[in-house]
Amino acid sequence: MHYRFGEKIRAVRERRSLTLKEVADRAGVSESLVSQIERNRVSPAIDTLLSLAEALDIDLEYLFSDFRRERAVQVVHSNERPTFTRPGGVLYERLAQLDAASQGQEGIEAYYITIEKNGKTGGREYGHTGWELGVVVEGTAELTVGTKTYRLNPGDSVSFRSDAPHVLANDGDGPLKVFWIITPPKGEIGSGV
Repeated sequence: MHYRFGEKIRAVRERRSLTLKEVADRAGVSESLVSQIERNRVSPAIDTLLSLAEALDIDLEYLFSDFRRERAVQVVHSNERPTFTRPGGVLYERLAQLDAASQGQEGIEAYYITIEKNGKTGGREYGHTGWELGVVVEGTAELTVGTKTYRLNPGDSVSFRSDAPHVLANDGDGPLKVFWIITPPKGEIGSGV
């Protein structure tokens, strides 16, 4: 992508009745370079752009305002959450699944999980690539990651690399409810944790 700052820089310079030489001297660059930037013949290095902005007293937000883009926003209404039930009394409600890998970025998926008494989810045999973060909303949990076990109460949170085998079990007398976030997405509803 080729950013075109030249028109804005020239407009501000002319509004302030400054010559190319005056701006170049203030910015510590050559007059020729300022001229080329103004005509969009050269894309300035960031330090040069910052020097020009300082010399002209330009707010950087003004320079970059053309490059604000709408961002993808995913809204999932509570009555429209995709759900998946796994054996052992585990209900997954997907809150989000943003796969940004196609854009060279990490994605994320999030669930509201309800695990019935004595239920559990996860696997003792293998983990998967990425990270997980969980928050206990209601009930008590026992989380085993690798060979270590942790007890979690309402309000407790946990985060860990998910490449180790891990199991989340309901350790209480009622349902266990948690918010759970996985990155990058595993892509299958209900396959996390």
